[in-house]
Amino acid sequence: MTDDSQTVIFKRPITSVEDMQQGWPELKLRVEQLDAECSGLEKENKTLRTLLERAIEHRQKSHGELVLLLAGLVSKLPINDIGVIVARLMDHNTQVSEVCAALTKGTVLAGLPQPAVLKTLEQSKRDLKAALALAVEDLIKTDPPLETATLRSLITQPESFFSPAAVRANRCYLKGQVPRERIIREFGPEALVFFNDMTTDPKLNPRPKVEEIVLAFKSDFEALFQQNPILIPEKRQELLALHQRVQRSKAATDAARAQKSAFQKLTFILGLLHYYENQNTEAPEVPFAQRLPVLVEQLVVANGQENLDEKLIVQAEELLAYVIHPDHRMMIVNNIGKSGGIAKTLKFVLKLRGTKIPEQDHVIAEFVKDLILPQKPPRPENLTPTLRLIHAENQRLVVKAIVHSDRIPTKEAEALSRALGKELGLSGLEEEIKAAPPVPPEMQRQIAWESIKELITSRADPAAVATAIRDRLHARYDADELKQSWITLIEAEPISLIRTVCQLPYLADGRTDPIARPVVETYVSRLMHEKYVATYTKVVNSLKNMFKAKPDSPTLLNFIALVRWVDADAANKLGRDIGMPAGAH
Repeated sequence: MTDDSQTVIFKRPITSVEDMQQGWPELKLRVEQLDAECSGLEKENKTLRTLLERAIEHRQKSHGELVLLLAGLVSKLPINDIGVIVARLMDHNTQVSEVCAALTKGTVLAGLPQPAVLKTLEQSKRDLKAALALAVEDLIKTDPPLETATLRSLITQPESFFSPAAVRANRCYLKGQVPRERIIREFGPEALVFFNDMTTDPKLNPRPKVEEIVLAFKSDFEALFQQNPILIPEKRQELLALHQRVQRSKAATDAARAQKSAFQKLTFILGLLHYYENQNTEAPEVPFAQRLPVLVEQLVVANGQENLDEKLIVQAEELLAYVIHPDHRMMIVNNIGKSGGIAKTLKFVLKLRGTKIPEQDHVIAEFVKDLILPQKPPRPENLTPTLRLIHAENQRLVVKAIVHSDRIPTKEAEALSRALGKELGLSGLEEEIKAAPPVPPEMQRQIAWESIKELITSRADPAAVATAIRDRLHARYDADELKQSWITLIEAEPISLIRTVCQLPYLADGRTDPIARPVVETYVSRLMHEKYVATYTKVVNSLKNMFKAKPDSPTLLNFIALVRWVDADAANKLGRDIGMPAGAH
């Protein structure tokens, strides 16, 4: 029990009315003062918040303007991944806007206008997808030996074109073969009797993966087909139709070429679209320097073709128009025609069909070299069809450049230029040729030796190379020309140097060229100098291999004899280093 006697109760002091009346004015004053201070703080907070919101909003806008400015500057740089950088700038701007919005009202300002480079990229993707649908239908109309359902699926799933199964099917199509898995799926294992296995090899590939085996129709398919009427009775007509489609695709006909062209267009579009969808991870050199140039070349140039067809060139230009960046388009064109011939001519024609050409003078000079073989002036009617393919103003520049070509004598070059000008209807050309300033000697020397380098690079006959060197030295014989001739020779393979030197003294009629001895003497002196020890080592190794293969090789003996002709000690040293017996050298 609680002891009530121990509980202490404090009584609240009673404030009298008089005291309350006396303190009331002071209390009222203090409350009013606090209310006024609270109102002032609220106003100050509102003002500070307004200032903060304005600062953040200004930050958002200024950052967006900065991003647009950077995007515009980046778009003008000659770099390959412009689209990627601009996209990253836009993503960064979006993140900054979200952070700034979270600090204020929680709403993001209206998005920035999309940079022109991204608009162009998106538009190009849409154009490529539209062109893809048309290309698929065009290919299907040619009735190729490819699965129609697979082709149509490319319209909605372009990336499936690069799957292993599709790549294998496309390779089979180009080679006139079919994947084994397709034959099993469509006709069953019984149909394998009509095919040859092109993958399995007892030594090289005894156990290939089943899905990688490709088949080819047997050469006597039709006879086998008639001899086995009970095999695949329900699918006989389909198998026969597939065989006929494969044979038509392999034939050297206009229809087969049109089908291959449709396939190449489709491949070009899909390759370009794949790059634009994956340019974050794809290196531009792969499509633009390796894959697409080959497709353009195959589209325009066929085996055995002598002249370029403008219709096919227009088709190639339509494909090139889908490439956004000018540097990428130029990369494709520059990698066309590496094998030479009419494909190389196509490269120059594609460049000269426009009006704005980078390094125009160099391109025209190289084009003239391609048109005119050394010492073989072409007939005007043979060049006219090619020149008609390029821009009219560039026709005039090419015809004027022919006058200064070192490939043919000056008089023949002038006659050829006049004849071409007449064929092409170029008015006032005669006056321009007469008024044109002569080519400076230094430029003439550079052009002449570049032409000789090209002969060596193209593995021309050593006699033709020696003749070109002699002609140049006869036209201008001095120390600089001799040095340049030596530098040109040592840049070639050692066997080319040896064979060219062996041919150098002899004129076409069998006589010895009067300048041959001083020229060969200069070459031997340089070859033995310590400055050219690397060249000497290469020449000795080449002669050693020649001696081991055939000790009485005419080239070997002729070269040693020429060296002895101008310097016996040098010939003896060469013989010792080669390992020839003392009496042989």
